[in-house]
Amino acid sequence: MIDHEQTSALINNDAVVLGILIVLLGAIFYTSSSSNLIFKRFYKIVPSLLLCYFLPSLLTTFGIVDGEHSQLYFVASRYLLPASLVLLTLSINLREVFKLGSKALIMFLTGTVGVIIGGPLAILIASAISPDLIGGIGPDAVWRGMTTIAGSWIGGGANQAAMYEIFEPSDRLYSIMITVDVLVAEVWMAVLLIGVGKSDKIDKYFKADSSSVTHLRDKMHEFSQKIARIPSSTDIMVILAIGFGITGIAHLMADFLAPFIENHAPFLNRFSLTSKFFWLIILSTTIGIALSFTKLRQYEGAGASKIGTVFIYVLVATIGMKMDVTKIFDNIGLFAVGGIWMIIHVVLLLIVGKLIRAPYFFLAVGSKANIGGAASAPVVAAAFHPSLAPVGVLLAVLGYALGTYGAWMCGLLMQTVAP
Repeated sequence: MIDHEQTSALINNDAVVLGILIVLLGAIFYTSSSSNLIFKRFYKIVPSLLLCYFLPSLLTTFGIVDGEHSQLYFVASRYLLPASLVLLTLSINLREVFKLGSKALIMFLTGTVGVIIGGPLAILIASAISPDLIGGIGPDAVWRGMTTIAGSWIGGGANQAAMYEIFEPSDRLYSIMITVDVLVAEVWMAVLLIGVGKSDKIDKYFKADSSSVTHLRDKMHEFSQKIARIPSSTDIMVILAIGFGITGIAHLMADFLAPFIENHAPFLNRFSLTSKFFWLIILSTTIGIALSFTKLRQYEGAGASKIGTVFIYVLVATIGMKMDVTKIFDNIGLFAVGGIWMIIHVVLLLIVGKLIRAPYFFLAVGSKANIGGAASAPVVAAAFHPSLAPVGVLLAVLGYALGTYGAWMCGLLMQTVAP
């Protein structure tokens, strides 16, 4: 529940806010699948997933809800996200995923390197244009705040929190950087989603062979169709039991592992191993993959991944609700720095993608596995085809594993070049 004393939003009841978000998602899904010519033309230009982020952000922008103090994102990220990861990986065929080859991993690591070198380069460029922009002393030093963006852009929220603890920016600066992180990342998300509809043209420009992606998509889709059945109430209840049962187990194990490592091997916090959220994501994904080798995989035919996708979209709406697009005008200079940083990340991806002739799918998912993590990568992958969502999950997990170490390196580089 939102604290009424902390917000002046029109609606302060999270139950009401959740209802609004679900209605918005329902309207988007209904209109995007409509045969109405107007809607067809509209969704050819504007991806439906983009609206799932953007429309909830308007609720915050116009003061209808307060995304900052709402508990819906916390609930979605801690309960629905791990359950969705279990259900999305339940049908995965690891043997086929490995057949994608090295290009997927190369593009992911390129995205990571783009963030690591992009931070210090953005500071150098910004300080050359406007020396006063990148300054500050002690906890208010801008580079300290930027380390938290690096944590988020290589891994996710757990890595961001780790950078906050390691480099200790002020709370005021941290708050500004969260806004820069979210808005710049979501603008890039919008560009990526628009690119999904033009992926064939982009692949043609890159001279990329996307046959491995097509093969995996067809193989997983074929498996889903082969075992498809009309789900009964029992099927749905068992699917929910699998998703939330494993989520409960993952929470239980994370509650033990994170404090144990923090007490006995605190130096491992660089790798996010002292974060409960990190373990929650790792365990949910790992157990989901393990279950894909069992008979439980057959529940994909009753719609396991569809239910997992619903959970992901609810999470997407709560992420969108955290954005207030007017905040960009409060710290326009720092948003420019974030924009330069993102451009460096993107340019490096484009150069390497062109050199190795990587399909656009690898570029988009490799980027979002860094910038967005488990909350965004499977969504972008599913925008190409729902059966490809597990690829995004696997790369996102790798991002969590590398996130804190990569962001720590980036932080040291930014400290070195900061004026």
